[in-house]
Amino acid sequence: MLWFCCPVFLLSGSLLWAEDLPLTRNVPIPDFQNRTESAKPYNFDAPPEGMFRHIVLAEGFDEELGLQRTHEIVPVRPAEQFPAGPKPVFIVFELHQHYQSFQVFGRCYPEEVAGLDGRTVVADDAMYIALEDQTGYLKLFPAEGGWKPGRYKVEIHAGEQINDMSLMGTMRFTITASSDSGAPAGSR
Repeated sequence: MLWFCCPVFLLSGSLLWAEDLPLTRNVPIPDFQNRTESAKPYNFDAPPEGMFRHIVLAEGFDEELGLQRTHEIVPVRPAEQFPAGPKPVFIVFELHQHYQSFQVFGRCYPEEVAGLDGRTVVADDAMYIALEDQTGYLKLFPAEGGWKPGRYKVEIHAGEQINDMSLMGTMRFTITASSDSGAPAGSR
């Protein structure tokens, strides 16, 4: 009989304690939720954040076997300046864990390039990211005739297609005028 009394006593004591908690009445939602002073606005004109753990421009990429026996794509010679010519520019990225497959898109526009309209797409690429992928890359080939010297911007989009809501951020790089004609150093 004593066994049945103890749980009832403990249960009734915990109910009294919960009833004694003070309640805050009529508090406006902004006072405790979505504080604007602590939230920084997302900058779509800067390198992507959020789902991207790391993103960088590079001259190439290499594929390595990761710790979990996965294929990891790593940047080769990261840079923000590249020589004029026909070589592609790579954007290599590492992602946070994701629970759905999607695509990452890159659209390259001339930002400060003589003779090119800033609204014209000069290069683009897309990569399908499977559920198990943690890294990836975009390969931007120049238009016929190679990269022209100047500054370029690449809009990074994620999703199933490019639209107003898929923009994640913007990467920028500079193409410098070649100082040589591509001849080996010994023949100059």
